[in-house]
Amino acid sequence: MGDRSTIEWTEATWNPTTGCDRISPGCDNCYALTLSRRLKAMGVAKYQADGDPRTSGPGFALTLHPDTLAIPRQWKTPRMVFVNSMSDLFHAKVPLDFVQQVFHVIADTPQHTYQLLTKRARRLRRLAGRLDWPPNLWMGVSVENADHLDRIDDLRQVPASVRFLSCEPLLGPLTGLRLDGVGWVIAGGESGPQHRPVQEEWLVEIRDACNEADVPFFFKQWGGRTPKSGGRELAGITWDQMPPRLHVAAAQ
Repeated sequence: MGDRSTIEWTEATWNPTTGCDRISPGCDNCYALTLSRRLKAMGVAKYQADGDPRTSGPGFALTLHPDTLAIPRQWKTPRMVFVNSMSDLFHAKVPLDFVQQVFHVIADTPQHTYQLLTKRARRLRRLAGRLDWPPNLWMGVSVENADHLDRIDDLRQVPASVRFLSCEPLLGPLTGLRLDGVGWVIAGGESGPQHRPVQEEWLVEIRDACNEADVPFFFKQWGGRTPKSGGRELAGITWDQMPPRLHVAAAQ
């Protein structure tokens, strides 16, 4: 995990924390949990602490990695950086001062654009006023079905330059979706041997809502046994829309 990523909507990953706990249906087949088991077996140091088997698993205990905070400073070429692809920065076990340190690194490396995603929208909202929000940080929440539309209400109260939704894995229709205050939407199906199929009408409804609200729409995948099983076209089109990035020189 680091300098390059195969995730379609980013270019690099940076994991100042690793590990997490399941909190909603979108976590049931978590790719990061599956990957952590493999990394633990390979002896990767960051994935040796086991989480609670009821909510987490081998190699997936929430763990802070202060030694990784300097990594983005070493990247001189500007890039899009997904923060915590293997964790959730707003997990209850991540202290506020560590979240603040992560935000400081983001602010101090304005040549990069950072994408931070959480399912813990309530804690995000509660901490937002105690964080300094740099303009090169995009903040998102995961919304896998209509039961979690309330996460968007929390997100709207966060002063991020771009607020976005990750509707992946999409597990049901997002009936009642409103996009006021939202600047980007990612949608996609689940992948893996136990994937739950996504329905085309759910995706079309989200795409149409984005078009009506003039919000960039990114269709990541249909999913299936592998992420690329179903391809990336929706109604014959590859949807790769994204908000514009800031172009700022590196801090001297």
